[in-house]
Amino acid sequence: MATPLPSKIRFAHGKETTMPAAEPDPVPAADDPSGMPVELSPEAHSLYMRILQAGGRLSAPGLLPDLHDGRLVRELQNLGLLVPDVESPGGMIAGDPRQLADSLSSELQTRAVELLARSMTISASLQSLGRAYYSYAGHASGGGAIEYIETGAAINRQLALLLEDCEKEMLTAQPGGGRRAEAIKVAIERDMRFVQRGGTMRTIYQPSARYSAPTVEYVSSVTQEGCQVRTLDEPFTRVIVMDRKVAVIPVSDEDREARAAFIRDEAVISYIVQLFDSMWDRSIPFTGAREIPPQVVSSMRQQIIRMMLQGIGHRTIARRLGLSERTLARHIAEMREEYGVDTLFQLGWKLAQLEAGAGGAGRVLAETDLP
Repeated sequence: MATPLPSKIRFAHGKETTMPAAEPDPVPAADDPSGMPVELSPEAHSLYMRILQAGGRLSAPGLLPDLHDGRLVRELQNLGLLVPDVESPGGMIAGDPRQLADSLSSELQTRAVELLARSMTISASLQSLGRAYYSYAGHASGGGAIEYIETGAAINRQLALLLEDCEKEMLTAQPGGGRRAEAIKVAIERDMRFVQRGGTMRTIYQPSARYSAPTVEYVSSVTQEGCQVRTLDEPFTRVIVMDRKVAVIPVSDEDREARAAFIRDEAVISYIVQLFDSMWDRSIPFTGAREIPPQVVSSMRQQIIRMMLQGIGHRTIARRLGLSERTLARHIAEMREEYGVDTLFQLGWKLAQLEAGAGGAGRVLAETDLP
């Protein structure tokens, strides 16, 4: 708490000046979260400099006009830049800003540590309530056993809670090719904890995931712990099913950034699991091996050829197949070599001829022994 402003201050020439009645301290222009002022107004800064130039004491005659502005004096007192003069009762002297900075810095750091510890305690204490909240389907927007959640951050928070509570089985279908290295790192830690709790997991990727080094590393790690991963050469929707109690699917809406449906209806979840099992039966095992099965390469190239014949651009083809443009270029280069052509135009012409003469490029590729 700041020292009360003295009603009288004695000057070096022996005169006294009566200070105006003290008023409530104004709110500082810039405070830290605890309310401690951390900035000086330009007027208070100017007064402090004049105090230093006058010898560091507030009793200098040249400072008399400023003393009638009690706000500036209180501002300097609040920060500790004016302190009582032990040699002159009722007088004030300039404080050392360096000592003040060290003191404030130490206090702010201590409070920051306390706030951080408190935030962690609050998060832990409310976690059980959060789980109960999200397990209750009655509050879902739209009613029933389907809850719609918007924005990526809110969806991820909901998923994190549900995944931590998952105990027995997790089914996931992940279209779109390989996943980012940062996401893979988080997924490995999370899924390993799930497996160590005794859970089982089946995951379906698109074939292009086999060309992603981070995804291959992830698959190799989880399959060694008993998880099963496969790839399916068909379009499918992203889905996550946890303990056959909650299913999560994206909601297509061009007007919204991100939206997902969290489904708890028993009949709907049973139908989703049946669709997943059907896709699982048609998919090819993926153990994280670097070698890509010939049938996967053959099927992918059939799709590349089909889209090229439709006049679709390379960037769009890569996005639809979940490939990088570099991987797509490598496939096209290998096909040029296979068909004995030098340019993309020649490759397109050759493929069109084969399409017309053999009843479809897919049939020609099916009869070709690809590496």
